[in-house]
Amino acid sequence: MKISIAKQHQGMAVIIAMVAVTVLTIMAGLFAYSMKVETHLAANANNDEQLLWMGRAGVELARYVVALENKQQYDSLNQIWAGGPGAGSETNSALMGLSLTDYPVGDKGTVSVKIIDLERKVNVNGAQPVLLQQVLTTMGVDAGDITAVSDGILDWVDADDSTRPAGAESDYYQGQNPPYYAKNAPMDDISELMYIKGITPAMYYGASITNTQVMGFQRHQLGFGHAPGEEPNYAFGLKDVFTPFSSGKININTADANVLQLIPGVDQAAADAILKWRAGPDGQDGTEDDTPFQNPGQLAAAGVNPQALGQIGTFVTTKSTTFEVHVTARITDYTREFVAIIYRNGASVQTVGFYWK
Repeated sequence: MKISIAKQHQGMAVIIAMVAVTVLTIMAGLFAYSMKVETHLAANANNDEQLLWMGRAGVELARYVVALENKQQYDSLNQIWAGGPGAGSETNSALMGLSLTDYPVGDKGTVSVKIIDLERKVNVNGAQPVLLQQVLTTMGVDAGDITAVSDGILDWVDADDSTRPAGAESDYYQGQNPPYYAKNAPMDDISELMYIKGITPAMYYGASITNTQVMGFQRHQLGFGHAPGEEPNYAFGLKDVFTPFSSGKININTADANVLQLIPGVDQAAADAILKWRAGPDGQDGTEDDTPFQNPGQLAAAGVNPQALGQIGTFVTTKSTTFEVHVTARITDYTREFVAIIYRNGASVQTVGFYWK
């Protein structure tokens, strides 16, 4: 049977139509997907701008809270800025009932704000040699390395090129691979410690160190000491007790046990006495029955050796001035993290640093 040319043309037309429909369907799908992606990217760009301003709004909220807290004679972990229930005159202040978690901003956004005073740590930029050596001794650095690390830190932050007996300046760091220069200025970020001669990752991270962070360094099993050249098991890390920003004094109401024992004149017994006093009857910091120190003179009543109070008093305070603010800004399921450093001088609170992660 012969197939007419007309029917052949009709069959080809059907095939061409089907191919055309398939191609157009694919193109339409790709176009729709592209539009969805573009819309999503545009929404993200719009959200980024909104989240940035929400992050700044969170910092302003922190500034407001910290400014009002200045009316207190002291700063402690049971106060509202620290996430506590409130203490003293706070119960009748504008801050009472204020939540720093999921604070509403705009129609769909929220911010959660966490405020950490930096006087709970040691200011590495202004630390005296005796305090640096106390830190290194308490964390468990080998006696032979203490002077080298202490001198290295002091050489890094001072303004000159004179090298201390066991320290290092740019001539040493230029011999590293890759070469770099000594900072010769105050640290801006505590991670700069990792660049200083004598400081290892294990010293920096301490007990929180991971296998990745100590790659290239030997580990040891707990309870068996350490062999020559092997890293000790440090009680804590330098990053846990040092900060590049603070007034230079340590707040005895907010510092943890490790930092308290770094204060010359404060041993473990004295640190335990401080913690017990300020925590109140329930033994927990940050609760309603806390009894924070209103001034360093109360250390004697807490059981600290009166003969050590003169030495201790030069290093401590009960009032914080520098705060690190962590803001989580959220729009529906889209979030961004921001960090700021704020400084309080009386009732005035200034933002001195702001960045996002």
